Amino acid sequence: MRGRGDGSVADSRIVGGAGARVVDGDVATEKQACNVNDQAALSKPRYFEDFPVGAVFEFGTIAVTEPEIIAFARQFDPQTMHTDPVAAGKGPAGGLIASGWHTIAMMMRMYADHILPEDGLPAPGVDEVRWLRPVRPGDTLHMRVTIEAARVSQSKPDRGVIRPFSEVLNQHGEVVLSMRPINLIRRRP
Repeated sequence: MRGRGDGSVADSRIVGGAGARVVDGDVATEKQACNVNDQAALSKPRYFEDFPVGAVFEFGTIAVTEPEIIAFARQFDPQTMHTDPVAAGKGPAGGLIASGWHTIAMMMRMYADHILPEDGLPAPGVDEVRWLRPVRPGDTLHMRVTIEAARVSQSKPDRGVIRPFSEVLNQHGEVVLSMRPINLIRRRP
């Protein structure tokens, strides 16, 4: 069970056969469920109508390596905990950890590959970015995206606005990053 930030709790256990999902305590319909290995369900193009409220998508795999952590941090977040394994081992994190911004960049790659349409629209923003656990060399990350709200744009009816709750999880199923992006998605022609 996990909190959604609004006082309610969503049950996110996998039940039944492969890909069956629980959404708000009920088994998700086939339209709401998406299996990690179901590439057809994640194929592009995608439209607003492909993201009903309550849909849960799990996808992606990114292996985190020490050289990538250090290279990213040297260029964008040059703090010792991200750039120097020896010094990081003596610090509060107890070892080298990825920059939170690197974790967001890895999340964005999975999100772009599996959720966003290829000809996407600019996003108006992201709410509630939370780094919940450190990401370390050797971790393998994947994503879970739950569509919490979806509505047709009032000013531009050729598109809709989706508000997913996006989580990045490590190989132990621990959430390392969560956020609530806001995405504009074209409607089906």
